[in-house]
Amino acid sequence: MNTPFEPEKPRGPGLFVRLRASFITGLIVIAPVGLTIWLIWSVVGWIDGFVLPFVPWQYQPDKLIQTYLGLDQSVQINVRGIGVVIFLLFTIVIGWLAKGIIGRSMIRYAESLVERTPVVRSIYSGIKQISETVFAQTDRSFQKACLIEYPRKGIWAIGFISTVAKGEVSERAGNTGDLLSVFVPTTPNPTSGFLLFLPAEDVVELEMSVEDTAKLVISAGLVYPNSKPDGDN
Repeated sequence: MNTPFEPEKPRGPGLFVRLRASFITGLIVIAPVGLTIWLIWSVVGWIDGFVLPFVPWQYQPDKLIQTYLGLDQSVQINVRGIGVVIFLLFTIVIGWLAKGIIGRSMIRYAESLVERTPVVRSIYSGIKQISETVFAQTDRSFQKACLIEYPRKGIWAIGFISTVAKGEVSERAGNTGDLLSVFVPTTPNPTSGFLLFLPAEDVVELEMSVEDTAKLVISAGLVYPNSKPDGDN
């Protein structure tokens, strides 16, 4: 028993608090894995549902397995992933054909027909721009991550250097040196943002990779990929 002159010993966390902390920790571990598996499983199922209806009935994966194993035709077999394989092979073949002279000619002819169709033209051009942006090659992706003073002096924002400005933009700006195109993303959705044209001397390049900088933006500053533990110099 404590006397009035003895300080009370601090009580440890209760059972409910410990259970809640363990639950949150487990959720942090399970959620990324579970969501990733669920997303992949859903995408694979969506592709299968889109591709398999184009496969003749007698060549459906479940029918082939039933025939090979001698199973009853009424037995339902869900073979997930075959549609993805078919889609990948089909896409590779289309890409290989598109690189040839005949394929390029057919694509140009098809696009010329689309350009003459009012509604389809707008939809096709928008989807094509998005596809070319998402699946762009390395030479068309962001070059470096950087810091710029935006929206005013003394406030720093993260940006991505895309290219050196050319043409009318560079000429009209009247800048004597290089003018850089910098994309400033929003948080936590980095697909939207602002396109700024800044003098090269006002842009501070970062050593962080573009991928690590994107993680920093998406996490709202909570994840620093190249940070050091406390106490390290």
